[in-house]
Amino acid sequence: MNKVRREALTKLYEQLESVKIEVESLRDEEQEYLDNMPESLQSSEKATNAENSVSDMDDAINSIGDALESLDTAQNY
Repeated sequence: MNKVRREALTKLYEQLESVKIEVESLRDEEQEYLDNMPESLQSSEKATNAENSVSDMDDAINSIGDALESLDTAQNY
């Protein structure tokens, strides 16, 4: 890989890493919302939606992590 493409991948890597951090922050906020939900709402649709959101954001974080690993590997060729 030439220097120009390697630098472009590095920039994309950094942007994707920033996105991952933002998603992690949002996931943490949603988890805190869920954790502090009154007991009377813990079986509600709101709670279910919050749980699903946390789970989906966890999946997104894992996928971004996989993409970061692949970009890191690609830079080494």
